[in-house]
Amino acid sequence: MRLIHTVLGVLLLLLVIASILRTLVVPRGLYSSLVHGLWRFLRTALRLAAAPFGTYRAQDRAQTWLAPLMLTGMLAVWLGGMLVAYTLILHGTSQLDWAVSIREAGSSLFTLGFASGERLHLSLIDFLAAASGPLVIALQIAYLPTLYAAYNRRELEVTLLQSRAGEPAWGPELLARQSLVDTETALPQLYRDWERLAADIGESHSNYPVLISFRSPRPNRSWVVGLIAVMDAAAVHLSVCPRTAPPEARLVLRAGFTAMRDIGRSLRVDFDPDPAPDAPIRLGYTEFDAAVAMLAAAGFPHERPAAEAWPHFHGWRVNYESLAYELARRSDAVPALWTGPRDFRAPSIPPARPADRRPAAGHGP
Repeated sequence: MRLIHTVLGVLLLLLVIASILRTLVVPRGLYSSLVHGLWRFLRTALRLAAAPFGTYRAQDRAQTWLAPLMLTGMLAVWLGGMLVAYTLILHGTSQLDWAVSIREAGSSLFTLGFASGERLHLSLIDFLAAASGPLVIALQIAYLPTLYAAYNRRELEVTLLQSRAGEPAWGPELLARQSLVDTETALPQLYRDWERLAADIGESHSNYPVLISFRSPRPNRSWVVGLIAVMDAAAVHLSVCPRTAPPEARLVLRAGFTAMRDIGRSLRVDFDPDPAPDAPIRLGYTEFDAAVAMLAAAGFPHERPAAEAWPHFHGWRVNYESLAYELARRSDAVPALWTGPRDFRAPSIPPARPADRRPAAGHGP
């Protein structure tokens, strides 16, 4: 039995080290079953805790704690796993009973001074345990600045989008507002900014998936909803105005669904990497037609009617809709228009457009 305990301890230690390296060290978006299981448990627990209140705001307040609990939980699971592993190894390689084995493992792991006394043949295990604890804590501390730097870059653009696309963001609203305030010429720069942000999000959120759980400071803002809104705006723009739409619209679409696919691969989400242009999507023509009518009422120019533009919009959206909906669901994002269902009951929230405060003609001094 002691041999079995030693083998189990070594295997558990290797599993914990692999999880740490996959999560904190190797910048390849490697999948960690341990971290994913912790995320799934905490997310479900928080969602169930907020369920009796029955509102999105309650869900948002609860899910705000997911990211800090994830970071704390990862450290606790790793240290706890190491404690169990070293306890098994000490018990399996000596005549120590379980109480003494766990006391010696904890004493070494948490740098309280190892307790092996004169048992010199256990000193190597004690030294390894003593080095493991501070190393894991140091890696976790070094991990935080990387996370918060990526978070700040993301939230800056999400905040800037609020005045352009509403809150929560919606693609057609983005185009309508530019038309209402005569800032259509700013769209190419917006598409360029979000092309770069999409690449940044694809790299950072696939390498460090815990970033997906970091919520925006305001409940009606979300990075994934903002990205969907910009991509929908570009797809509508290209579909309705094929001749005058800027080339940056194509680039932001390409960068957007490439980023989503990178994140999807790191999370092991099943998706079609090359969907047919006529493959079914969940957004219906009725919703698209209503959005085009809203754009026409706002004065946005259009070169195609909705019926002719729909197949082109459909061909663009099929590249990212399923992944976008899955990421919005997993991040429990605000239930904005055109972003799919959530795991909690909540109606879709349309963006609130500010009232027109311009003075009426003829009321000047």
